[in-house]
Amino acid sequence: QVQLVESGGGLVQAGGSLRLSCAASGRTVSMYTLGWFRQAPGKEREFVAGVNWSGGKTDYVDSVKGRFTISRDNAKNTVYLQMNSLKPEDTAVYYCAADGSVVFPQYDYDYWGQGTQVTVSS
Repeated sequence: QVQLVESGGGLVQAGGSLRLSCAASGRTVSMYTLGWFRQAPGKEREFVAGVNWSGGKTDYVDSVKGRFTISRDNAKNTVYLQMNSLKPEDTAVYYCAADGSVVFPQYDYDYWGQGTQVTVSS
């Protein structure tokens, strides 16, 4: 089993930045695909970004391209989401996820964190 714990969420003004972190435990995720999803109030959860096992391939939803950057540190069993130029529509609970498949891009993940709230004020 893989446990995922997100951190770094909070309240920020539009145009600001936040960096989310997600630490994995239970087993090493160095060969896993890792990703970030988000769910806004009244909306379905949506894919935000993914990174393959080596960090050499990344994938983003169109609405965050050029503003968000996903990265990973396999030595620390951690995945990050750097979010710049934040907009009110980025407000959501952000979840990290891990998948044991080497398929990339991946949108169907096996393990999920509990989420961290990101609120962007206008």
